[in-house]
Amino acid sequence: MNNKTHIIKDVEAGSIADELGLEPGDELLSINDTSIKDVLDYHYLIKDEIVNVLIRKPDGEEWELDIEKDYDEDLGIVFEDGLMDSYSSCRNKCIFCFIDQMPPNMRDTLYFKDDDARLSFLQGNYITLTNLSDEEVDRIIFYKLSPINISIHTTNEDLRCRMLKNRFAGSSLTKIQKLKDAGIIMNGQIVLCKGWNDKDELEKTIHDLSAFLPEMQSVSIVPVGITKYRDNLTPLEPFSSDDAREVIDTIHRWQSIFLTHYQTRFIFGGDEWYIKAGLPIPDEDSYEGYPQIENGVGMLRSFTDEFHTYLDNFSGDDRTKQLSIATGVLASPYLSEMSKALMDKFPNIKIHIYTIENDFFGKNITVAGLLTGGDLTSQLKNKELGESLLLPDALLRHGENILLDDVTVDDIERTLQTRIRIVQSDGKSFIDAILE
Repeated sequence: MNNKTHIIKDVEAGSIADELGLEPGDELLSINDTSIKDVLDYHYLIKDEIVNVLIRKPDGEEWELDIEKDYDEDLGIVFEDGLMDSYSSCRNKCIFCFIDQMPPNMRDTLYFKDDDARLSFLQGNYITLTNLSDEEVDRIIFYKLSPINISIHTTNEDLRCRMLKNRFAGSSLTKIQKLKDAGIIMNGQIVLCKGWNDKDELEKTIHDLSAFLPEMQSVSIVPVGITKYRDNLTPLEPFSSDDAREVIDTIHRWQSIFLTHYQTRFIFGGDEWYIKAGLPIPDEDSYEGYPQIENGVGMLRSFTDEFHTYLDNFSGDDRTKQLSIATGVLASPYLSEMSKALMDKFPNIKIHIYTIENDFFGKNITVAGLLTGGDLTSQLKNKELGESLLLPDALLRHGENILLDDVTVDDIERTLQTRIRIVQSDGKSFIDAILE
């Protein structure tokens, strides 16, 4: 029995809940005479066009509400706990876990390892299946929840046990077949570790995963992130440019095979491989709608194409301004190229591009999303910043105003004495932020 209370944190203005007079502090007791375990129950039960909702007000009064609405229309309720239940923590000790590679004395929430299937549906998180019980698999199938994102890494069961340091990690892969048989759509992820699951092991994994088509609609291959905080951890070696070219060759060869037999490329490489190899990012068609863009697969292609398409709408003018953009090593050459194209069209606009190296986590970490406030301020101090400094929204977590090292956007503004603008990671937003 679930004893957790479901307290309403907020009610969206103009929503059904708002019109019915529901307020923060109210408690949801049941829907259609069914108690609610978690957010999966809630979303399933409110789908229907007619729902019965039982609410308890803070003074103890209970309201029974019969609601008529459109099918799948949300009630507009925000709960204190996003999952409406406790988060499931990860029982693995993966050799490549980024959280294990963080320094001490950071805020507690950064050290929590989640492996909760519900976050896969709500936020796109990848799960290993090792923490997913048979009962939870049955719930996913019953609710027909799709897609589910799975961290596979290898289909060699013994190797998977060693990489995840969990004796059940190999056998847990059998859940993929059960999900496939039930028609659940899946996406897979392979975090590639040099000397572990690359080369022949990667060939085997890709071959094995083809058996789960078409329910498994895509698999991304991304390089392991290695920070400087790996004392007493399994030694891992970064991939060289030659290694990256070999991985890309493997991906492209398999893509050709899958296109011939399944009319999909199925396997996709993260942008980092192409940059490390010094090769151009593939064209838009190669990403088949960007099924794994949130995993860094095709993000630079999407950003660049959207930028140039949107820039073509402008004829240019004589507006004058000076501003700066800070980003990580990975994206810097692309933003520099795009900024030059914009300045060619608007000759009185001056854009300074500053590449921020990751001193906090180490030079091997090149993505903008893992930059810290300390690195930004130390490397931008006394630089010419202009009227404002543009920073990518990937720096911030879940709409917060704080970076990984607890430095806030306001702190950066005060230190650098310039206006900060947080920009969404797409080409249109990039141009709009510059032109305002």
